[in-house]
Amino acid sequence: MPRMNQAAYAAAKQEFADWGVDTDAALATLKSIPISLHCWQGDDVGGFEVGITPAGAMTVTGNYPGRARSADELRTDLDKAYSLIPGKHRLNLHAIYAETSGKTVDRDAVAPEHFARWIDWAKAAGIGVDFNPSFFAHPKAADGFTLASADAGIRDFWIEHGRRSRTIAAAFAKALGTPAVNNVWIPDGYKDTPVDRKGPRERLEAALDKVFAEKFDDKLVRDAVEGKLFAVGLESYTVGSHEFYLGYAIRNKKLVCLDAGHYHPTEQMADKISSVFTSLDEILLHVSRGVRWDSDHVVTLNDELLQIAQELVRGGYLARTHIGLDFFDASINRIAAWVIGTRNMLKALLTALLEPIALLKQAENTGDLTGRLALLEEIKTLPVGAVWDEHCRREGVPVGRAWINEVKAYESGTLSKRS
Repeated sequence: MPRMNQAAYAAAKQEFADWGVDTDAALATLKSIPISLHCWQGDDVGGFEVGITPAGAMTVTGNYPGRARSADELRTDLDKAYSLIPGKHRLNLHAIYAETSGKTVDRDAVAPEHFARWIDWAKAAGIGVDFNPSFFAHPKAADGFTLASADAGIRDFWIEHGRRSRTIAAAFAKALGTPAVNNVWIPDGYKDTPVDRKGPRERLEAALDKVFAEKFDDKLVRDAVEGKLFAVGLESYTVGSHEFYLGYAIRNKKLVCLDAGHYHPTEQMADKISSVFTSLDEILLHVSRGVRWDSDHVVTLNDELLQIAQELVRGGYLARTHIGLDFFDASINRIAAWVIGTRNMLKALLTALLEPIALLKQAENTGDLTGRLALLEEIKTLPVGAVWDEHCRREGVPVGRAWINEVKAYESGTLSKRS
């Protein structure tokens, strides 16, 4: 049975009204916010390329039964996940998920026709699609360099892949009637201390200029660039750092992607949001959970997630922010990972939407810092859960823990049959 019912919502609605908060308005706003689910959680970032031997692939831990082995299986799994998440959401798709009818199509030759079935599926489901060129798990990325490579031939290969990815993103946008965010992340860097930090960054800037040379209408493609502090094997130097990409985004009117796992553990990504918005019109968020490093654990409803949501709501940034998820955990049921992470992102946003912001700002602006702290603590025990359950009820998805049984049934009937 649901842990909350409509009577509980009515009581919660009144309690929030006493704080000056309209719960129905908060739910209407929440319903309008799409989260872009990341396809790579469903198959451990494997993709479906033919005849290309991976090199420099992502590190995914665990071997839970039921990994999607084909695009059809992945789409079926996504359908199940969407059915358990309130609201209408999006898909975040990587280039390595092309379907090439058993033929080898290298990444400098990938084209919209290789995503025709993804387009048909998304159109039938009524969801938008975001896109990512895949600058990893490829022989031409084996030494850790792609767009910043000292080898002009390697650079040209990846530049062409970047160009084609933007064309694919535009094809999705045209077919689905909603802009596609096309996000560029590269793994370039060194394990140990380099002598030349300048050269790779100059090459990267020049390569990006070529990738973005073709002009697309903002109604089709929103280009984003994603920085990172470090990665395993690239501990000492990352070419595409946050500072590099922030400067590039500002100069070239691109979105900067803030990934919750891509900074030092003592940095608060939420604090960066209002800072970058002083110079950028829009941003992309990749919401993840790092455990001591960029480990991409499933998103939980922790303080960091709540702070991210609060910054978006308090600053009035929701309409200027594209929210996507980025984690991959193969140690648990993969559909459950999607559902847990997305529902938590939505819960965090709802919690922020239910804040009595007028009261909080009044206390702060009048210098009543004691009152501000007291209010912030008191609102932590307001009945957000009853409002969340009402959202799930209105959207026709399982309330409370009921979704867990549906995932278990899907595992028993579908996932367990995959070898």
